[in-house]
Amino acid sequence: METLEQIRDRIAARFPGASVSIQLNPGAAAEHSLRIDAKHGREIALFLRDDAALQLDYCSNATGVDWLDKEVVDVKKTTVPDPAGGPAKVVEEKTKRTEPGYLEAVYHLYSMALKHGPVVIRLRTGNRSDDVKLPSLTPVWKSCDFQEREIFDLYGIVFEGHPDLRRLLMWDEFKDHPMRKDYVAPDDFEYEPTPHDAVLARAKAHYPPPAAQPQDGPSAASAKEGAKP
Repeated sequence: METLEQIRDRIAARFPGASVSIQLNPGAAAEHSLRIDAKHGREIALFLRDDAALQLDYCSNATGVDWLDKEVVDVKKTTVPDPAGGPAKVVEEKTKRTEPGYLEAVYHLYSMALKHGPVVIRLRTGNRSDDVKLPSLTPVWKSCDFQEREIFDLYGIVFEGHPDLRRLLMWDEFKDHPMRKDYVAPDDFEYEPTPHDAVLARAKAHYPPPAAQPQDGPSAASAKEGAKP
């Protein structure tokens, strides 16, 4: 199979306006990936599937990734001459900025016809709030259907062109996305009438205090008799 660099170069030649770059994986597996701009995502997916040398006809896995806002420190070094004629000094000026977060959909592709792979591709949203749309790759690989629905459900990526985009694990009225890194689980769950373990401990904070028991019956009368001098 071609190297990732060769695949990147052929994509760039085939789609001159597309942004395609290699994202390195520093882990032991060193499973590097191609980051593809969302605008050309489906066109490039079709190319990867139909190209004679690649024939990446099977998507084995699609998953989501949540990247939070990140604070970055930029360091600017300036050489300042010494007025006394001594050696110049290097002064560092540090400024902080925030890189906005984003969501990613990651696809692992194989060729069943040519018995090679994987080739990993990534599509990135504009942010984590109001620009979370990506092109669905289900029209290219049918195996993406349920997996993109799961990503939509748990991460909130909206896959445009998906044939049946709706929640897969959570119920329709659920308002959040449980796999996001800033997700806060509720103290209780409406579908769990008998909470237990950690959920029970959180839910107890919202339970009403126990009602006072009326002091009636023989036991109450006995207590009153015992209280007489």
